[in-house]
Amino acid sequence: MRTLLSHSIAVFLRLCKSFWPFLIVLLCAISMAACTSTPKEEKKAVAVPKGPTLYKLHYPLGLDPDAAVIPADNPLTEEKIKLGKRLFFDKNLSIDKTISCATCHIPEKGFAEDEQFSTGVGGKKGNHNAPTVINRLFSTRQFWDGRAASLEEQAVGPVHNPVEMAMPDPKVVEERLKGDPIYADQFKTAFPPDGAITEDHIAKAIASFERTVLSGNSPYDRFIAGDKNAMSESAQRGYAIFKDEKKGNCVTCHVNFNFTDENYNNLGVGMKSRNPDLGHYAVSKLEGHKGAFKTPTLRNVVDTAPYLHDGSEKTLDGVISLYEKGGVPNKWLSAKMKPIKLTKQEKADLVEFLKALSGDVTWYGKGQDLPSASAKGQL
Repeated sequence: MRTLLSHSIAVFLRLCKSFWPFLIVLLCAISMAACTSTPKEEKKAVAVPKGPTLYKLHYPLGLDPDAAVIPADNPLTEEKIKLGKRLFFDKNLSIDKTISCATCHIPEKGFAEDEQFSTGVGGKKGNHNAPTVINRLFSTRQFWDGRAASLEEQAVGPVHNPVEMAMPDPKVVEERLKGDPIYADQFKTAFPPDGAITEDHIAKAIASFERTVLSGNSPYDRFIAGDKNAMSESAQRGYAIFKDEKKGNCVTCHVNFNFTDENYNNLGVGMKSRNPDLGHYAVSKLEGHKGAFKTPTLRNVVDTAPYLHDGSEKTLDGVISLYEKGGVPNKWLSAKMKPIKLTKQEKADLVEFLKALSGDVTWYGKGQDLPSASAKGQL
């Protein structure tokens, strides 16, 4: 018995001796795995936060996505647009907290205003009619005179204009917003990683929201798409006049899907005053641009009265009468301005066509906004 036990021990020792190197390697591997493994709790702690969500615009029928102007340094994101919308309707951007962007660019009024001149802080009045925000996505230079090179630059222009929102300095705006914890969170999610509340970020956010304000799918768009009953017979006759070089010849300036060449023309409006507004000349310094103002889009034009850069015409009939006369004579009158002759019926048909350019106005969050207090800038 003792001999059998001794033999078994000897065999076991020989086996251990043979497999000992393998056992050492296995133990080392287990030890290294234990040292490098990370508890599940620790992995959760170092998880990378989710970045901004890219926003895809939905273009109504008739608009051209390829013509959209979205700067490479300001891509559209859900978080940025949401922040920009809040800023657009926030009266805290004015010195006395009475005026917001939406005070003069009212959604229910075609993102324009039914006053000749907007009222700023302290009841001050400017000298330009508030232009619509609709379809500004397709434009570079902004304002009637084109003084802003981008929507970003336009967004903060009124904030510092002394007769509009009258904020004296970007730092005043920034400090006011920093006092709002909700804004602090929104800027962090819209502009990671630092989330700084700066005028540059304010401009980018508002411009991003404004780029979502679109109008299309009008009776005209459906007519062009093949629905020959989308426009009335009167509107169809008006469309023919609109295009006719010997009649309305409106396509000289109101071209393409957005009905504007984004150019500047002198119609003679206001040029007989003692100190006329020189329009785009103030930007370009070119003699031929004196008294020239941007061609506005005609999308939803029936909602944006009064008309022209100075709001001097209250109706579309009045604007057509101005064109019938060939504008107001002055040294810098656009060569495109030629007198035209229209019958009473032709004028009525032309107005019906212009009405047919009113489509579905959409913007980020529209479903939650209407009905609302947006007309008072209280969203």
